Amino acid sequence: MPTIVDLPEQIAALPTPQRVRFERIFRVDRVAAACRIPGPMRPWVERQFGSLRAVEEQRVVRVTNQVTFDGALFNPLRRWRPLALRNSPSSTLFVPPGEDLFADPLRMTTEDLFGRVRGRHCVTASNVACWEGQCAVLIFDEPNPLAFTRDHLRDYFRVSLEWARRAHHHDPQARYLLWLWNGGPRGGASIAHAHAQMGLGRGMHYAKVERLRRAALAYRAQHSSNYFDDLLAAHQDVGLDIQAGRLRGFFYLAANRPKDAWLYGQAMDDALADALHDLLRALIERTGTRAFDVGVLMPPLFPPPRANEGEAEDWSGFPVIVRVGDRGAPDVLSSDIGAIDLYAHNTISTDPFEVRRAWAGGD
Repeated sequence: MPTIVDLPEQIAALPTPQRVRFERIFRVDRVAAACRIPGPMRPWVERQFGSLRAVEEQRVVRVTNQVTFDGALFNPLRRWRPLALRNSPSSTLFVPPGEDLFADPLRMTTEDLFGRVRGRHCVTASNVACWEGQCAVLIFDEPNPLAFTRDHLRDYFRVSLEWARRAHHHDPQARYLLWLWNGGPRGGASIAHAHAQMGLGRGMHYAKVERLRRAALAYRAQHSSNYFDDLLAAHQDVGLDIQAGRLRGFFYLAANRPKDAWLYGQAMDDALADALHDLLRALIERTGTRAFDVGVLMPPLFPPPRANEGEAEDWSGFPVIVRVGDRGAPDVLSSDIGAIDLYAHNTISTDPFEVRRAWAGGD
C-alpha cells in the first residue's frame, strides 16, 4: 500500500504525460530528519512512538502547489506526539441547558433588515458581530454538529441561496457568496450549537477565492489546459481521487488541514449537498473526525450591475468547490494551527493515502 513517504517513487513511475502534468502543478521534496535520543528518554520514546528507530530515522515529505503556492509538510509520526487533554471532551460539543442562545433564535438572535429565511431544518439570523456588509448565521435546528442527514444539508443550501437572493435584492452590489461551516468549537465556532455562516461580498471575491481564480487563469494561459481538471487528474494518477454521491474530488496533497478534501460541483444544489453529506459522514464514521471546517467556493452568484458590465471577470472553468478539513479531537487543549502553518507551510500529521483508504472503507 503506498504512503505519503512513497510519493516521489509514485511520481517517477507515472507515464510521461501524467508525470509532466503532475510536476507542473506539484513540487515534491523528501528529506531525512535524524536525531539522537538520550538514554533516560528512550523508554518514553518507545512507549509513545512504538520504536526508537521511528524517531531516530524520520522522513518528511514537503509538497508545494506551484500554481497557487499552497504547501504541506507531511510527517505521520507527528500524530503520536504528546498532547494535553481536557477533562471533559463532551463539553466542547454541546451547550449546557439554558445557555444556548441559538435554541430560541427568534428571540435571542439579531435579524437582517429584510427578515429571516426559515427552512424545514434551519433559520437565518443576522450576525451580531458582522464580518461583512451582508453576512448571516444559518442556525440548524439540530444542535449537534455531527448529527446531520442529506435532507438537512439540502435544506441548508436551499435556505442559504434564498438568503443570498434577498441580500442581493437589498444590496445589488453584493454578489459574491461564501458559505462556511465551522463544525463545533474545535472547528472555530464561537457558539457550540451547530450553525453555518454566509457572506455576500461586493467589488471582488474574497481574497483566497480570487487568488485561486487568477492562478487558474494563469495556468490556462501557460498550459492551454483547465487547472481544476488537471488538479483532479493529478490526484487520480497517484490514487487520491474520491467520489462522493455523484461528484468527483480528491484528498489534496498541498493540504491546508489534515484530511483536506475537495469536491467539484456545478451549483450549490442537491447534488452538492448529497456529496458533502457522504464525504463528511465517511470522515466522521470511518476516520474519526470530530471537528471540521467546510467552505463552499463558487463564482459570483449574481451578474454585475449594469454600470459595471464592462468589468466582467473570467470565471470560465471555475467549478463550485467544497473543501473540508479536519480540526482534530475536541479533547485536545492545544491549537492545531501554529506559526509555521500561518507563515510558512502547513504541518500535516495524517497520511492522505491512509485517510483515503479509511474513508473509502479500506478499498
